[in-house]
Amino acid sequence: MSEQHDRTDPTRIAVGDVAASHPVQRRRRRVLWQLGLCVVALVPWTVYLAVSLPDHFEARYWPMVWVGFDVMLLASLAGAGVAVWLRRQALVPLSFVAATLLVCDAWFDISLNWGKDEVWWSVASAVLVELPLAGLFIARARRVLKMSARLAWQRLGLPGEPPPLHKMPLFVALASTHGGKAPTKDGQSA
Repeated sequence: MSEQHDRTDPTRIAVGDVAASHPVQRRRRRVLWQLGLCVVALVPWTVYLAVSLPDHFEARYWPMVWVGFDVMLLASLAGAGVAVWLRRQALVPLSFVAATLLVCDAWFDISLNWGKDEVWWSVASAVLVELPLAGLFIARARRVLKMSARLAWQRLGLPGEPPPLHKMPLFVALASTHGGKAPTKDGQSA
């Protein structure tokens, strides 16, 4: 099976051909190298912080830090809401950003109140509000990704259901990169 669409149609891109092109492969290697470098550099930095940070630190701009964090959280929540209202795919990254900031908010609230009476308010807020809301945002973004993948799969004329997201190739139209065979549900070629 070859590409599932007319190559002369300018609105449809042969993504399998794009994914195999030399500049794309070079960009992919560069991104992998950058991510690997970040991971390798973060390990000693984290160890250094664990042994060198003081137990007590007085922050001069403490209100600015927390207000700034909450403004970023507010912007991501509002952005996700606008994306839902306008029915835009931007919902997916904005939902993941909002979920990440909610988890960070819960972590910081609990961590910074550890050993104080206020820690129980932080735990209650995390368990009852922040973490469930983060889970909801992730679940909704995942649902949108799955629906988009299913629609793309059908539009490309690929048989059956698309593979789960964790096995889904970065570019779906892989007929040309899988030796002319469409990938199966597990992401392998048929």
